[in-house]
Amino acid sequence: MNLMMAGVYPILVTTFHEDGSLDLVSQLKLVDYLLEQGAHGLGLFGNASEGYALESNERVELMTAITKHVNGRVPLIASSGATGTRSAVELSKQLAGLGADALMVLPPYFLKTDGEGLVHYFGEISRGAGTPIMIQDAPLLTQVAMPPALLARMAREIEQVKLAKVEAPPTAPKVTQTVAVAGDSLVVFGGLNAQFFIEEYQRGARGMMPGSDCIRQLVAIWDALESGDLDTAWRVFGCILPLLRFELQPGMGVSAMKHNLVAAGVIASATVRHPTSSLDAVSLAELKNLRERL
Repeated sequence: MNLMMAGVYPILVTTFHEDGSLDLVSQLKLVDYLLEQGAHGLGLFGNASEGYALESNERVELMTAITKHVNGRVPLIASSGATGTRSAVELSKQLAGLGADALMVLPPYFLKTDGEGLVHYFGEISRGAGTPIMIQDAPLLTQVAMPPALLARMAREIEQVKLAKVEAPPTAPKVTQTVAVAGDSLVVFGGLNAQFFIEEYQRGARGMMPGSDCIRQLVAIWDALESGDLDTAWRVFGCILPLLRFELQPGMGVSAMKHNLVAAGVIASATVRHPTSSLDAVSLAELKNLRERL
């Protein structure tokens, strides 16, 4: 399935009740909403999901419920990286066993390792989980640099390394470089809330992993690019850019996306878990203005 993965794969925000407990009703309603908007696949437990604030039993509960609800309609990519190799392998095995079609894996970032150490880390996950791996190249978060040559090497040498999510600014040139050295051995996706969606696509990216809002518009951009209609792609992108820009402010994106989904009647609460930040009153007014303009 991994080589067929392409298109817009929103990262699911994790929905909570006002008391901070999981809201599974809203979670599954959000899944349906995103699929109705045309999402080609879904990402679970990423940074936009507040994966860092979830307990291990909650991951199991969410993965089980979402897998059953999706029932194979689209691929599911679940984040399974960890700060230790053994724990990353065990989490990857668990999520693969619960229905993940691929695993999005950050490199270890607490104690950083070198290139050989990264080959060992991803190799152990590949052998342990036996499921396609998407390497998440996100140095703004991890402070771990993975050059295109290293990504290509891991795609050649590690059986399950099949995809890479390039979030290393400037992303578009890195997509070009990665595609050039990796060729068909690696399927490249973009991230960072789709801020360079069009440029990354034109340079060889085959997918995008944004947040959980603006999906209808992002799918329209994808469809326009796939049909060669660059004018429509840029026109739609220009409409959503102010909102994407607002959400890219550090610490504000998850709360903003949840408020947008509440306003759309999709989820019941915009509650986030500490240390995720909630928007203040002024920011909420600015966000409302952007929604109305959109």
